[in-house]
Amino acid sequence: MDRNLILAIVLSMGILFGWDLFVAGPQRKAAIEAREAAAQAQQAGENQDLSDFEGAGLADAPLSLEEALAKAPGRVPIRTPKLDGSINLQGGRLDDLRLLDFHLTLDPESPKIRLLSPREAEHGHYVEQGWAIGNKAGDKAVWTAPEGAVLTPDTPLTLTREQDGVHFEKKISVDENYMFVIEQTVRNQDANEKDLTPYAVVIERGSSEASGRSGRSSAYIMHEGPLGVVGSRLYERKYNTLKKNKNKAVEGATGVGGWVGITNKYWLAAAIPPQDEEMTASLKNVGDENEPIYRAFYSLTPRRLAPGESLTLTSHIFGGVKDVDILQSYEAKPEKGGLGVTDLDKAIDWGKLFILTRPMAYTLNYFGDLVGNFGVAILILTVIIKLLLFPLANKGYDSMSKMKKLQPKIEELRKRYADDKMKMQQEMMDLYKKEKMNPMAGCLPILFQMPIFYALYKTLFMTVEMRQAPFVLWIKDLSAPDPTTIFNLFGLLPFDPTSAPVIGAFLGIGVLPLLMGVAMWFQTKLNPPPADPVQAQIFGMMPFVFVFIFAPFAAGLVLYWFWNTALSILQQWFIMKRNGVTIDWGERLKFPGRKNTPAPGE
Repeated sequence: MDRNLILAIVLSMGILFGWDLFVAGPQRKAAIEAREAAAQAQQAGENQDLSDFEGAGLADAPLSLEEALAKAPGRVPIRTPKLDGSINLQGGRLDDLRLLDFHLTLDPESPKIRLLSPREAEHGHYVEQGWAIGNKAGDKAVWTAPEGAVLTPDTPLTLTREQDGVHFEKKISVDENYMFVIEQTVRNQDANEKDLTPYAVVIERGSSEASGRSGRSSAYIMHEGPLGVVGSRLYERKYNTLKKNKNKAVEGATGVGGWVGITNKYWLAAAIPPQDEEMTASLKNVGDENEPIYRAFYSLTPRRLAPGESLTLTSHIFGGVKDVDILQSYEAKPEKGGLGVTDLDKAIDWGKLFILTRPMAYTLNYFGDLVGNFGVAILILTVIIKLLLFPLANKGYDSMSKMKKLQPKIEELRKRYADDKMKMQQEMMDLYKKEKMNPMAGCLPILFQMPIFYALYKTLFMTVEMRQAPFVLWIKDLSAPDPTTIFNLFGLLPFDPTSAPVIGAFLGIGVLPLLMGVAMWFQTKLNPPPADPVQAQIFGMMPFVFVFIFAPFAAGLVLYWFWNTALSILQQWFIMKRNGVTIDWGERLKFPGRKNTPAPGE
């Protein structure tokens, strides 16, 4: 029995292993391979659909700008007072655009700002609007243009093509600024119904900073990268956010009206659908971390076109400067001469302090246009801010004047209760109460200046009106740091200290930062010194520290701080005189030869 049992077990195991080896195993392997093949086919199909539908396909090695421009099967020139470039007949896309009023540097011979470039270029950046038949986009189709056509504000351009029995016509016009009108007509010439989906895509290979369009890095100050308004909601994704984490992409945002685009510090490329239709939008990186490809995309509700039926859809493309007046002119209702575009001025990053940055930008623009100099506009804005804060500043400076007048009594209390700190604090509080003063009130001017300072910093940094705006003499660009520096004797020595690694930005101590530091030091001499000698030394060093801190800031910001400090000195001096505090400037400034004796009234 034992032998038969063992034999049965061996035969059973052999049958099981043989079945698994020759029958079940191959079947299982075939099933796994079939599932994998199906999954791969499905994924490939999804990727292909997405690639065609959203205008991807930038995986090829980039070409030079000249090679990319020449690769197009044909181009139609664009000539307007503010733009020049061309439309690529492949895809009928806008991929070659320069801004005629703006140069890369202050040198008028430097290249003009290039906003858009072909998809095959190293920093390809383009906008495309079209129709997808099913999931097949027309980004590779070649359009036909009339012989010798040129797109100008007075001569619209009409492109045509055929695909799968559908006739496509695209009429493009452009205004005197930066808005293109795209009137697309489709006609089904086939015997079968056609499903068509309107779409638009804005693509940028790499980032604007890498391409030189952005200028100085502004990643920490303002938004740069894909963005859009969908319905009434603003969506933003910075370049670095999408570059490092593709899961941060915006997918499937829906709403009626709005736009999608890619922006940087001063420029915007945006695709704008009809404002009365619902769109579905996405903002993402379709490349990888090493070679990012940023994409802003929208699609509209699909249309079913019967044989012989046609329809027309009008949309827009913005490619130009983020000038607030121009952007808001397009937001106006059509009956008021605008296009009714929803919140197009949100392309400008007003920040969380928009209640300050917006009116500040409007005021600077108004006075800048009025007097023809934005530096003078900053001086006028500073006076307006001082007038608005006059009551609070008066209260603060009044408290500081009283504190200065009480200095002899305070010093007496410090000496009397030097060994009893608690008693000294109690006596000082009683003295403040008796004199009806708040020692913290002197901080009010500084506390209220901080948000205003930040708002002006952001305004000077983000508004294109400040870009390369001159003031006087050596200040040729209010949005850039003072170009002079004490470390090369203001240009007498032939080297640039600011080019030094790490610390170079803090070595550009020009005339304006020095004037600001002198004004701040002068103001400290009007204030009562801190009780603690260490604190007194720290406060005494602050003007010198601020000179280094402000050295890399925009000249317009330093100009504001200097002028504000100068006005504050006059205001504080007047209040001190009104409160009976005698000001001995020689003693306060400790001129050589003066004895260190208390000033009268102290």
